Amino acid sequence: MAVQGLTTIKSSHAPRETMNRLETAVTAKGLTVFARIDHAEGASAVGLSLRPTEVLIFGNAKGGTPLMQAVQTVGIDLPLKALVWQDAAGDTWLSWNDPAWLAARHGVSGAEAVTGKLTAVLDDIAKTATGA
Repeated sequence: MAVQGLTTIKSSHAPRETMNRLETAVTAKGLTVFARIDHAEGASAVGLSLRPTEVLIFGNAKGGTPLMQAVQTVGIDLPLKALVWQDAAGDTWLSWNDPAWLAARHGVSGAEAVTGKLTAVLDDIAKTATGA
């Protein structure tokens, strides 16, 4: 399933381990973790089932502020988010919004340098988290 603007890669680790590795990689890059949301836990709390599904919300003002200075509505998509999820076959995946897609979504022009840096950091973090 391809979703426009979403990058998804397979993890060689279980969901919880992938998320733990993701959080470690994010902090190792000097980024701030704002929240870790366990959707499966929330579903369970109301008597519903959901395969492992967790979101990590993280960022860095140096990376996101230039985009918001250009077009403030990009703030709805920042800080960055990454989703670790398990599909019906039991495979684990890591998904995140492509920074260039976010800039395009909000009509930010001339953001290639900023989005390029963000993309490189996210790619590196994702490889560390998934073992890819």
